[in-house]
Amino acid sequence: MDSPANEWKKWLAENGPRLLLFARGWCNSRQDAEDLVQDAVLKMWHHQAEKGHRTPDLPLVFSTIRFGGLNHHRTESRRRKREESVIYLNDFKDVWLDPLLEEDEEALILREAVQNLSQKLREVVVMKFWGGLTFSQISETLAVSPNTAASRYRYALEQLAHELRRIKEDRHASA
Repeated sequence: MDSPANEWKKWLAENGPRLLLFARGWCNSRQDAEDLVQDAVLKMWHHQAEKGHRTPDLPLVFSTIRFGGLNHHRTESRRRKREESVIYLNDFKDVWLDPLLEEDEEALILREAVQNLSQKLREVVVMKFWGGLTFSQISETLAVSPNTAASRYRYALEQLAHELRRIKEDRHASA
């Protein structure tokens, strides 16, 4: 049997990218998102100590990242108020879909369309599609009903489909 550290390494290798993607929705930079994931994993390590350091349930980690993200937003809002003269720009140059798709125009369009969704819709799409969670797990994470999670997912897909159709029509019109 593998040691707890090896089990956690395997778990993190499997789930790290989806956790980072979810954290990106809460942060303006990849580095802040990585910090958010690291903090959540560390909290889970300590939380799981009494359980023999078993790997945590994925919905619990998503929830921990979400609460960390809320704290991050509050901190950032307060800091921005103190530093009103500084302009903050998002540095979404990193690829959060797949490193192989860095130059893929459609992947970039999809990423932008997902980023333009409201926070409530975006977090459900990320947890469902990239995180692989069920609506029941998403509902636990977000403290909403499974029907609300499913409804947000359907509404987000409708918005994404509409936006992608609009972009495609614009391309054909200008071609």
